Order: sequence, then structure tokens, then C-alpha cells
Amino acid sequence: MEISGIISAIVIGIIIGLLGRLVVPGRQHIGVLWTIAVGIVAALLGSAIAAGLGVADTKGVDWIEWLIQIALAAVGVAAVDRAKVRA
Repeated sequence: MEISGIISAIVIGIIIGLLGRLVVPGRQHIGVLWTIAVGIVAALLGSAIAAGLGVADTKGVDWIEWLIQIALAAVGVAAVDRAKVRA
């Protein structure tokens, strides 16, 4: 992976993490860095899942890939929030 790919993955991860956090109802007790980390992981996993399903490379915007990534980020934010509340 080239440096531009890493930088774009981080930027997309930030956006995905923030959108995932907006999807989860209520207040989350995790910081911005956790949100970014969850977003990056969700973006990478979502891209892999979308590629596996064959919906990653379409003409125009890959809406299904974005929805998968945002859903994974929402699940990740909720999971990290619950783990931090219990700890």
C-alpha cells in the first residue's frame, strides 16, 4: 500500500467513524481517538467485505460499500462504548 493509500484510508476512516457515531443513539463515552480508530478499522473491513460481495467497484459512488462501512463503524462505536462503560 502506498503512502497516498494510507492517508486516504485514515481520512475515510475519520469520516466513517464520525458517521458511525452519529448513527448510534444516545451519548457515547468514548473519545475522538477511539472514534477514529473504530472508523479506520470499519473502513478497511467494509472495503474487504464489499470487495468480497462484488460491490466495491461500481460506476460512480459506491453507496453499498459506504453503508457497510458506516454500519460496521456504528457497531464498533457501540461495542467500544459498552466496553468502556463496564470497565
